[in-house]
Amino acid sequence: MTETSRVSRRNLLLGVGGAALVGVAGGGLGYALGHDNGSAKTEGTAGATEAAQAGPPKYRSRPDLRTLPDVTITTAANGTSGGYICLTPASGTGLWGPLMVDEKGSPIWFKKVPDPATVAIDFKVQQYRNQPVLTWWEGTIGGTGGQGVGQGEFVIADQSYREITRVRAAGSEQADQHDFVITARDTALFWVYDPVPYDLTAQGGPKDGVLHDGVIQEIDIATGKLLFQWRAHEHVGLDESYAPLPQGDSAHLPYDFLHANSVGLAADGNIIISARHTWTTYKINKSSGKVMWRLGGKKSDFTIDEKSKFAWQHDFRQRRDGTYSVFDNGAGVTKVRDYSRGLVMKLDEAARTATFVAEYVHPDKLSAPTQGSFRELADGGSFIGWGQMPYFTEHNADTTVRLAGHLPLDNQSYRAYKSDWTGVPLDQPALGLHVENGNVIVSASWNGTTKVSKWRARSGAQPGALSNAPVDGDRTGFETRLTVQGTPEYVVAEALDAKGTLLGASSAIPVRV
Repeated sequence: MTETSRVSRRNLLLGVGGAALVGVAGGGLGYALGHDNGSAKTEGTAGATEAAQAGPPKYRSRPDLRTLPDVTITTAANGTSGGYICLTPASGTGLWGPLMVDEKGSPIWFKKVPDPATVAIDFKVQQYRNQPVLTWWEGTIGGTGGQGVGQGEFVIADQSYREITRVRAAGSEQADQHDFVITARDTALFWVYDPVPYDLTAQGGPKDGVLHDGVIQEIDIATGKLLFQWRAHEHVGLDESYAPLPQGDSAHLPYDFLHANSVGLAADGNIIISARHTWTTYKINKSSGKVMWRLGGKKSDFTIDEKSKFAWQHDFRQRRDGTYSVFDNGAGVTKVRDYSRGLVMKLDEAARTATFVAEYVHPDKLSAPTQGSFRELADGGSFIGWGQMPYFTEHNADTTVRLAGHLPLDNQSYRAYKSDWTGVPLDQPALGLHVENGNVIVSASWNGTTKVSKWRARSGAQPGALSNAPVDGDRTGFETRLTVQGTPEYVVAEALDAKGTLLGASSAIPVRV
């Protein structure tokens, strides 16, 4: 791919003049809100002004986050190992972008997807160059038969939320959203859905049909060089698929026979993948590309006990103890099980047997027809994102639930993860002010910080003369409110850590009465 095409693709996602959106941690916005009658006056973007005119925003310091969805915790954290939850909320309304929340459901960090890209998918913590990073996919999603196929690229951001790079597919293709794995070699594994001409008469389709081929690419992140490529149709027969062909007026749309949705590395360095439409997980030789074995589906190489059979699955991984896990949707084009589950199996690759180890189930026995994730946590617990159903659960090693919550019920999140993270934003804290009963109510927030324990409001007659007694308060969530007696001319919000060390301060904002 030429540098010109890389830039044009970047401009496409950002929009003309959108470069100012890149690398701005949390937007770097400070708002001054005023009047004691509940109306708001905003200094900032036109969109923020329009939001303010509609009534008091959810966060007075960040009126641009008015439609950020609430995350509800239904089972409070009990015995968890800490960390933050990574979601990509999606609904017909509201903001779309990567969202990180704490165990109380309070936002830690959010970034709106830059127009005209429509969605963010698969937001998680990974390691790049031995440093923790955030990664997610941005782009547009289409497809046939209700199955999402993505065209976009992956973003890697550092602990200050600065964009390090974007990873794009090699050639003229665009990356699919279903997975993005950074390897220990600082390469990236992901899928491309490539529509190719294909004779589908053997399947009852047109001779001049189109096949959605599942293509694995491994890219060197630093250089963009293609290191490995694997095409599914060269190794997987169309007769393995459970997906119906497009019919009628749609007969010439791409046939998504495979619908690959995860890629990763096994402990021996070979590739393991999940293909939803064949009900099969595959192990692929990293050197030759040959399929080493099939687990599940019509041509399984393993004898599978009844409790280990799965269908329409997602997120196939090898766990630290050598077992394998998968999110068993049990539902899709058809419904095979009454409920979805996180499934753990033990594979004997020599004897070709798969035996049941455990299943992790939502207390409400949810059935998720699409999407979903199931990951092992560092302390031996597990975390499940219930995909099309906007729920997440954290489980003990004995499968019992120790944390549960959900997005608004009109939302969904392709996957949900839980990870440790330290965020150090480089922008200033945001400050909103309004007057109630003759006093100034200070609303302070700092998008992305994980170190703030307390907030302090300082006020006075001039920005350089904040001589009034400071007002302190513990952080109470994404936004903290403090009350300053009277109506001083200027207010500054200061963010403090648990030891009282100053981490950052807002601009001095005038109080408008």
